[in-house]
Order: sequence, then structure tokens, then C-alpha cells
Amino acid sequence: MPKSKIFERYISALLEGKKFKTLKDIYSHMEPFDIAQHFDSMPQREVLLLFRILPKDLAAETFVEMDPELQEMLIKGFSDKELSEIVNELYIDDMVDLVEEMPANVVARILKNSSAETRTLINDILKYPEHSAGSIMTTEFISLHPEMTVADAIRRIRERGTDSETIDTCYVVDNKRHLIGYITIRTIILAKDTDIIGDLMDRDVISVSTTVDQETAADMFAKYDLTVLPVVDKEERLVGIVTVDDAIDIIQEETTEDIEKMAAITPSERPYLKESVLNIWKSRIPWLLILMISATFTGIIISSYESALKSYVILTAYIPMLMDTGGNSGSQASVTIIRGLSLHELEFRDLPRIVWKEILVALLCGITVAVVNFAKLMLFDNVGIYVAATVCITLILTVFVAKVVGCSLPLFAKKIGFDPAVMASPFITTIVDAISLFIYFRISRQILGF
Repeated sequence: MPKSKIFERYISALLEGKKFKTLKDIYSHMEPFDIAQHFDSMPQREVLLLFRILPKDLAAETFVEMDPELQEMLIKGFSDKELSEIVNELYIDDMVDLVEEMPANVVARILKNSSAETRTLINDILKYPEHSAGSIMTTEFISLHPEMTVADAIRRIRERGTDSETIDTCYVVDNKRHLIGYITIRTIILAKDTDIIGDLMDRDVISVSTTVDQETAADMFAKYDLTVLPVVDKEERLVGIVTVDDAIDIIQEETTEDIEKMAAITPSERPYLKESVLNIWKSRIPWLLILMISATFTGIIISSYESALKSYVILTAYIPMLMDTGGNSGSQASVTIIRGLSLHELEFRDLPRIVWKEILVALLCGITVAVVNFAKLMLFDNVGIYVAATVCITLILTVFVAKVVGCSLPLFAKKIGFDPAVMASPFITTIVDAISLFIYFRISRQILGF
């Protein structure tokens, strides 16, 4: 029996025996994420009881890690007092996420049991564009003034640190809240009490605007090795911060979305096992229909050369190999370019250099597979030299075209405002299939003379 099942039964037995102190001790030594995962596999009637056992701080941290369905279930089971205790322990960015994910009736109850200040902050953040840095930031941070001494700064951190999401980095603002620098807690602790913050702070501070796309903001964490990123308004006033945990969540979401798009699936935010069959069908069928219809061009090309295939039936045997090789070649190029675009390593202006490099790669790959295939055709398939030449020349040209198409389409998609991930394997494969067949039959006509 899996350890998780044994643990679940053990917890259920303790709960049935009303061993609440033992349960509290067990959960107090677990991470919030692990507790949330454990609760997800437990019966709902037990989850509510177990959640009430958790210390208040741990309960709030665990609540954040739960799936929306479990959060909704708990909220509906909470009294107003319990709900108020939980929501007032949450950071503002987590509160915003909760409000965005819950149904309207649940949101109304959450806001009812929140403080007036919290409701104001939530409304302010919700005003920012969706998927912007402003929409994911938290307003709970520590700001200092340049004229403060280190002793003043430490006193302020002690006063406000409990309600701040992080104290590792403190930002320095002037009297109008303009961001002018930052200072780390390490620098503050190691300095003398009489040292001035303005003399110790680093003025080379990296920040983003509230309207910047969240993916761009998340990318800056990796680019500049940040753990926190300040967010400023149009007047360069500090209004919030984005923390590294939020950045990681965004990167995961964007990566998942790109993977699904590359597989011709409409992105979904729900875990696979919790997604209904109907919703999975809805996410997959549109692209399947589009690709099916586009693949009819392949059938049209084959039909137009039906007489040739009757004369040289052997040609039919190599159609799957040519189409697969072309599709795979195009996918290799497209995935490489899509990755480069997502990491901001490539721009549309790099198109000539990219195409030239892929041409050279295509020639090397094409010649290699053609030579190997020629040997196979002559030694094992026992076809005529003209048929072998037809297949091998087609291979070279197919790989050439596939590489150029595969590297170009994502760049053009990015240029006109489409997601480059759409131009991945399924789409490019369909295009290359049609082109490779056309090349195949045109070369066959020239060499074999039909």
C-alpha cells in the first residue's frame, strides 16, 4: 500500500479518536504545500475538521496552496469569524487571486468579512490590466526614507515586518513616494546604527511599470537574479512589489500554456485529473478540425498524381517517410525558435541570420539523411537508381524547406501579434507535408519521366 494511503488512514483514525493535539503536532511539522496536497486527497467532511486544527498562521499559508475547489468548499463551511481570521492573514496578492477565482456569491462573502482597508487595496489592484505586473503585485512591503538612520530603519522593519511579504529587500522612496533606491537587510544589519540609509542604499534599482506584461516581469527575475521586483506607476512612484514565488507561478503558467499550444490544445488552468471529459474535448477539437481540413490539401496533391503512382507504385511506400522527416525537421527548427523568442534571445530583426543558419543546418541534415537513405534503398530495398535518386533528392529539398518554414513562421507570428507557440509541430507539420509531397511528385516527373 502506498505511503500516502497509509498516512491518510492514520490521520482518519486519529480524527475519529479525537486526537486533536496529536494531529496539530503532526501538521505543525509539515510544509503548507504538503498539507494542501494531503487535504486534496482526504474526504471533504474531514478536511474542514482538520483545517480547524491548524494554527492560524499555518492555516492561512495552507489555504493559499489549495486548489480553488477546495478553497471554495472550506469558505462555504466557515463561520464568518473563521473566514475573517483566514482572509485577514492572507497577503494582498493572494487575496486578489482568491477573489478572481471564486464565484460571485463566495467573493461577496469574502469581501464582507475583510477589513475596509483590504477591500480598498483589492479594488485598486483589480483596476490594473489583466496579466499585468500591477495585477500580480502585493502592496505589503517596507519602504524607507533616505534621511533615516540604520536604527530608524530597524525600528520601522520591526514595526511593519510582520505584515510585509518580505523584508529581505527594502526600497527607499522620497517624500512623494518616488523610488530612488534599495537596500538589503544584510546591509542594514552590518551597518552602524548611526549610518544614514541614503549613504548605504544602491541607486541602481531595477523596476517595472504597473502596465508591463506579467511574463516580462517574471523574465526579469531570471535575467537579473532577483528575489523581489518593485512596481512603479507612471510617475515612478512605488506602488507594490512582485515576489519570486509569484514569478515562478507565472513562468509555470506560461510554460504550460506554450506546451499546450504547441500540441494544438486550447490552454486550460485546471489540473488534468480535475478537468472534465467535456472540457478536454472542447480544448482539443477545434485544432483537430482545423488541422484535418488543412490536411485535405495533402489528399488533393496525391489525387492529382494518381496516374504516376499507378506507374510507379513503389513511390507510395516512401511517402510516409518523406512526410515524417519533413515534419520532424520543421518541428526541430520551430521549437528552437519558439524557445528563443520566449527567453527574449531572438527578435524579428534576427530573421536573416536565423534563416541563413537554418539553411546551412538543413543542407547538412538533408545530405546526411539522404546518403544514409540512399544506401538503404540500394542495399536492402533493391530499387532502381532513379527511384533512389528521386527519394533522396526529395529528402534534401524537404528538409531544406521544412527548416526554413519552421524557423520563419514563429517569427512572423510574433511580428503580427500571434503567439509563436501556435506555429509549432501540428501546424508546421501540416504545411510541410503538403510541400514535401508536391516536391516529391515534381522531382519524380523530372527524373522518372511520367
